[in-house]
Amino acid sequence: MHRQPLLDLLSRYAVRHPDEAEIVACFRQFVAGNGECFERHFTEGHITGSAWIVDRTGTRTLLTHHRKLNRWLQPGGHADGDPDVLAVALSEGLEETGLESLVPVSTEIFDLDIHPIPARGSDPEHFHYDVRFLVRDAGAGDYVVSEESHDLAWVSLSELGKYSTEESMRRMRDKCGAYFRTA
Repeated sequence: MHRQPLLDLLSRYAVRHPDEAEIVACFRQFVAGNGECFERHFTEGHITGSAWIVDRTGTRTLLTHHRKLNRWLQPGGHADGDPDVLAVALSEGLEETGLESLVPVSTEIFDLDIHPIPARGSDPEHFHYDVRFLVRDAGAGDYVVSEESHDLAWVSLSELGKYSTEESMRRMRDKCGAYFRTA
């Protein structure tokens, strides 16, 4: 089954993050129950892949000022049928930042989030089941702003609150800080 690798990743995530059992259960139910969960046209929602990109020191993250949502977020996007969500996250990271030296810090899920996407044009409101990976830029950090963004910025983890107060962004900041303190 093309969904099994993601279900396996979710099982391992659940072991590492027992405090997030509720969101893991929602993800598992959605993935297991919907053969088209990786397809953008699936109107209930779909899997997306995101990259929480850090610099070589792990003290800064690269955020995009998303053009459609008008918020500072991590790069990411639709799976468009690809069940390899890590590959999706890396591809979206490259596409949205121009960074060609993105390397996964781990092949395991870094964070999970389910969030509503407002209706736009002919697309109804739906949910993004966002699978996030911790990724390091192994290059010089010279990004390129794509058409999908107003801007990009390297943001110190300690300054994240100036860009976003969203709970999921704070959660990734905290996980990132903890990861690099113990790594």
